[in-house]
Amino acid sequence: MTAALPDHIEAASPHVMNTYGRLPIALSHGQGCRVWDVNGKSYLDALGGIAVNTVGHNHPQLVAALRDQVGKIIHSSNYYHVPLQETLAAKLVELSGLENVFFCSTGLEANEAALKLARKFGHDKGIERPEIVVYEKAFHGRSIATLSATGNPKVQAGFGPLVEGFIRVPINNIGELKAATEGNPNVVAVFFEAIQGEGGVHPMDNEYLQQVRALCDERDWLLMIDEVQCGMGRTGKWFAHQWAGIKPDVMPLAKGLGSGVPIGAVVAGPRAAHIFAPGNHGTTFGGNPLAMRAGVETIRIMEEEGLMANAVMVGDHLRAGLNRELGGLPGFKEVRGRGLMLGIELAKPCGVLVGRAAENGLLISVTADTVIRLVPSLIMTMAEADEVVAILCPLIKQLLQEGA
Repeated sequence: MTAALPDHIEAASPHVMNTYGRLPIALSHGQGCRVWDVNGKSYLDALGGIAVNTVGHNHPQLVAALRDQVGKIIHSSNYYHVPLQETLAAKLVELSGLENVFFCSTGLEANEAALKLARKFGHDKGIERPEIVVYEKAFHGRSIATLSATGNPKVQAGFGPLVEGFIRVPINNIGELKAATEGNPNVVAVFFEAIQGEGGVHPMDNEYLQQVRALCDERDWLLMIDEVQCGMGRTGKWFAHQWAGIKPDVMPLAKGLGSGVPIGAVVAGPRAAHIFAPGNHGTTFGGNPLAMRAGVETIRIMEEEGLMANAVMVGDHLRAGLNRELGGLPGFKEVRGRGLMLGIELAKPCGVLVGRAAENGLLISVTADTVIRLVPSLIMTMAEADEVVAILCPLIKQLLQEGA
């Protein structure tokens, strides 16, 4: 006879390296925008695996497709053609208006590949020490190169010396960008997130995006837009920069592209599409058949279910509810972002709300110390958005009153 399970299962990982400040929660399963922990408690998931679970948890069509693919082939290596790579690449080219795609496994890898593309672009032009413009508060990853491009001293601390070759500027200020690069013949690219995620959900202005595109054209620089978190329909267009009516030369993707299956991609326009030649870059797991099937099915489901329009509709409804409940409160600054990528900025650190929200059945994150980040699955309903407001706003009000 099987021994009875304990009434409560402790969430602990004593043999796992201690690199995360985890909540005492272990999730067991999910359905739609809800998840359950191993003790049976349910949560409304307004974090979506950090903008990853595009079509929600346990989507029947995605699950069936992945089961089918697992029964055929999971991995083959890039010594051989992978037909699903071409299928997904052709779709990404169609959606972006760019030219070709390199597949990898993570956003970090995609951003690393973008940095390599920029450096080789420079070397091919005879620039011995290429430099790349990056931004304050940016986050591009935790490898040494992407960490060096990141604009967060806290995550950089303890890992010096950082990689050279980066020029840092503030967002949404074309004058600062021009001043920082004036007379510098080594600049080869400008690299930024269309909406900064980890940096506090700071969008780039449409006019600024257009100005940077024009400057890159004028000076023969690559325009590289990190769409790892804000891409794949999250803002109501396939890629957030499309609101400005521009095209990048290099566009890293990941997160929502595979709805939870690890996947990364670099989509390149004509100026960057043929910089890499065989031997210049590669990956073991990138582009494997399982990840490619996840990407193909994710996009198909998004199109069939109208998830980009839903992101706009539900995102606007959620923003309106938050502003209605919080507007005018001392200590509340603003709600910003677009679609289902929203940040609620407060005038005080609010990291404690992650645990308090979880206790009340809501999963969120806090970034840049003072910004609550909401990036749920794109299938979220109006009723679920109302539930987010009903759970979260009283907790924010209580926090703002503490120590007032």
